[in-house]
Amino acid sequence: MAKRGDWVRIHSIVLKAAERTARLPEDTQKCDLQQWTKGFLQDESANIGEKVTVKTAANRMVKGTLIEEGPYYTHSYGKFVPEFIEIDRQLREIMFGGDK
Repeated sequence: MAKRGDWVRIHSIVLKAAERTARLPEDTQKCDLQQWTKGFLQDESANIGEKVTVKTAANRMVKGTLIEEGPYYTHSYGKFVPEFIEIDRQLREIMFGGDK
């Protein structure tokens, strides 16, 4: 259970598919415009799935459904690529060594 002031992530629908402009590509028109926002929980307490309000780092108040407590970055730069090691060696030789 998240408590007031906890860092959380919420989800909300900004526009339903039917409300979106006809100028979008056809496949995009069929999808809701969704928003995921991180911020500090403003409600006393809440469980995942409940409607809540958060205060973002930019001090905006945003309402949505609580989906995560204590969110963190999970991206990476992909799997190991052996060719990058050789490129790194060559680049270092060109920049810092060699005949010139």
